[in-house]
Amino acid sequence: MDMPAPNSGIQARKPEIARLLRAVLPPDAVIEAQEELKAYECDALTAYRCPPLLAVLPETTEQVAQIMAICHDIGVPVVPRGAGTSLAGGALPTEDAVILGVARLRDVLEINTDDRYIRVQTGMTNLAVSAAVEDEGFFYAPDPSSQLACAIAGNIAMNSGGAHCLKYGVTTNNLLGVTMVMADGDIVEIGGAEMEAAGLDILGLVCGSEGQLGIVTEATLRILPKPEGARPVLLGFDSNEVAGACVADIIRSGLIPVAIEFMDRPIIRATEEFSGAGYPDCEALLIVEVEGSAQEIDDQLARIVEIAKRHDPVTIRESESAEESARIWLGRKSAFGAMGQRGDYICLDGTIPVGELPSVLTRIAELGAQYDHMVGNVFHAGDGNMHPLILYNANEPGQLESAEQLGAEILKLCVDAGGCLTGEHGVGVEKRELMTHQFAPVDLEAQMDVKDVFDPAWLLNPAKVFPLAVSASRRAAE
Repeated sequence: MDMPAPNSGIQARKPEIARLLRAVLPPDAVIEAQEELKAYECDALTAYRCPPLLAVLPETTEQVAQIMAICHDIGVPVVPRGAGTSLAGGALPTEDAVILGVARLRDVLEINTDDRYIRVQTGMTNLAVSAAVEDEGFFYAPDPSSQLACAIAGNIAMNSGGAHCLKYGVTTNNLLGVTMVMADGDIVEIGGAEMEAAGLDILGLVCGSEGQLGIVTEATLRILPKPEGARPVLLGFDSNEVAGACVADIIRSGLIPVAIEFMDRPIIRATEEFSGAGYPDCEALLIVEVEGSAQEIDDQLARIVEIAKRHDPVTIRESESAEESARIWLGRKSAFGAMGQRGDYICLDGTIPVGELPSVLTRIAELGAQYDHMVGNVFHAGDGNMHPLILYNANEPGQLESAEQLGAEILKLCVDAGGCLTGEHGVGVEKRELMTHQFAPVDLEAQMDVKDVFDPAWLLNPAKVFPLAVSASRRAAE
């Protein structure tokens, strides 16, 4: 994975840049020492590391604006960072860049349960948003697996989803407005708690833009009343393909469960050893959860079980209590940690049409055998958001490279099946060079034209999203 050579002129000015930033920030908000900068040299894509020039931790939108104005005036790249949980290298710095972390922007600014919204600073964690409104009987729907740690800023940057996005949608469906600091330090308000504004959908453009267009410091989020109840059913099958076909049939029936989660045998065994959730030893598991009144839940689960029985399941386990529901979800929620005990892995993020699940799962198994890597599949099956985990040995020369090659083939497979390169992790640096497989040159040019409008100097989150060869002339003009 290549990154552009750093600008030595900017590196030479590090003391001056630090002095300018300290003039507008609290004393402890500018991090300059090399040993302290190690905390910012990578995100959750830990295979690649690079210390930044500096890191800054503002506490207000106004401080962010001052930082951006200074960096814009002297031509210093800025890499936005939420909680550093990006799996695509979205917060990977360059040696001439300033990391702008939003970790200290974590206040609740307003809660309005009548109009069903909450306004927060974007350093607040995903789970903390729901906690802030829980006593009022509300919750925030998007629930990525890293919700305990990940920040709302990163959720907006990558358009994060989660297990329950099948019914409630991903971040863009629950985002009402933002306060954003532009590349030159201007502060703009986009959207808001009122009804959708007329004109261009700038908010839809910002959500999922991966820090390419501005720094989102405040967000107005939709909150929802807690459902009366929810209950899952655990379904086991003797093949991935049959489980995939069952998912397709559930969606085709018109039912909208709140979640349909998929795990294959490698994931099942790892999570069982890790959590002791009591899963059966089978080839594939589905967790299908529905919600509503007791009568609605019974009706929906009965219809789902009827569909599942057409596929000869080896296990059907309907939850009968809150404790049993927690155990059904226990393994799924600990899947990534469980696989981490098995070894190093790359977590991919491709999306496919639900009807293509059986064929794509078959082909992933074939590709894993071809490259001699175990691939575990755990993902949001209801909306086709795949998360194949490719195991490798980081201490063995060539293993990372072959795992990355396999990952590229799997992501190309997703595109060729009618899907796309990412559902919620973003492109970052991980999928950057694969963008030409999904988009024609004219499409990439249109996307870069949009960035030109928001960030003419190409100082925001450099070397991400767009293939380096494609963006070279624009970055050189910087």
